[in-house]
Amino acid sequence: MFDDELLSMAAYDLKVRQRLLDEGKLTGGYNPEMESVHRRNAARLREIVGEIGWPTISKVGPEASEAAWLIVQHSIGEPELMRASLAMMTAASDDVDPKHIAYLHDRICVFEGRPQRYGTQFDENLRMCPVEDRTEVNRLRRTVGLAEHSDDVILDVHDGSAADDGADRTEYEQWRKKAGWTK
Repeated sequence: MFDDELLSMAAYDLKVRQRLLDEGKLTGGYNPEMESVHRRNAARLREIVGEIGWPTISKVGPEASEAAWLIVQHSIGEPELMRASLAMMTAASDDVDPKHIAYLHDRICVFEGRPQRYGTQFDENLRMCPVEDRTEVNRLRRTVGLAEHSDDVILDVHDGSAADDGADRTEYEQWRKKAGWTK
């Protein structure tokens, strides 16, 4: 019922993202055009979820279920949608790709300033964002079907501080507060 629409929304998101990447416009904050695509997709996803609940594999097929996850994963300016989607996906975990739950869980943790569980999120310097337990991350990744990280990746975890990445995180912190991730 909604499978083609979800696929189209995700494809458009990725198309715009690639174009902006190619143009060098996805650095230095949240690009307004990308944000507009994400907000439009998030609004429509809310409507779809209101009609059918979370778009699980049995409801829309594996590709469209993945598209719904991509849409919510990219809805970074919509903390409540992301949190509610994670709850719905977790409740339907037998009908949702477990990798999608892991990625969304970790993304929410990082935006909230908490350590992630599965090691799916990396900073702009491609260093893994802080994890709950470095000794458990690979075991947890295996439980959801993710490949293990090398020891080098696990040992070079970004500690989340401005001094660690050498960058001024003021703009990022202001965005997190404005979006509702922090107070």
